[in-house]
Amino acid sequence: MSRGAEMKKAAAKKATQKPVKKAAPKPAAKPAAKPVAKSAAKPAVKPAVKPAAKPVAKPAVKSAVKPVVKSPVKEAPEKSSDGGLTEAQLRKAPARDYMNADQLAFFRKMLLAMQREIHEKADETSEHLREHEVEPDPTDQATIEEEYALELRARDRERKLLKKIGESLRLIEDGTYGWCEETGEAIGIPRMLARPTATLSVEAQTRRELKQKLYGD
Repeated sequence: MSRGAEMKKAAAKKATQKPVKKAAPKPAAKPAAKPVAKSAAKPAVKPAVKPAAKPVAKPAVKSAVKPVVKSPVKEAPEKSSDGGLTEAQLRKAPARDYMNADQLAFFRKMLLAMQREIHEKADETSEHLREHEVEPDPTDQATIEEEYALELRARDRERKLLKKIGESLRLIEDGTYGWCEETGEAIGIPRMLARPTATLSVEAQTRRELKQKLYGD
């Protein structure tokens, strides 16, 4: 048999045979999906809570009606036991009240008290001199006489003061008490309290004393 015939025979045989179906290739198995690794869950950051805004204090509405302020009640000035002014009140008195009737009454009472005290001391000195007896001891006698001499000098000064007190009482009656006889200015309450018989202000008295030192009496 020739080679050509064999080839035809094989071709005929192949044609009669049913084609063998090739099995469809199985699809490649998909790799199992790896579980997604969950990252460590970060704690959810909560937004910072803002402090509640403080309510704005509304200014208090001022009442249109102003409170009535009561003026302090002035207390009645304290009076001395006989109803007159006290020395403290005299020092606090305003300048416009200088040597008014109440103040003149105060100084008149002061001068009369001084006058009465001087008379009482003079009477006591006179009584001592009348009762004095001569001491046998010369030393004791000399001591007593020295004491009496001092007392008599004090009474002599007080007699001069009595004259000034009388003049001051006259000035009170005239309405010129407390005023400088040279300048006509007020002598001032503090000086009159310290020296109720003063007739010159401090400045005028200083000038007079300076003249006496320079030119003598």
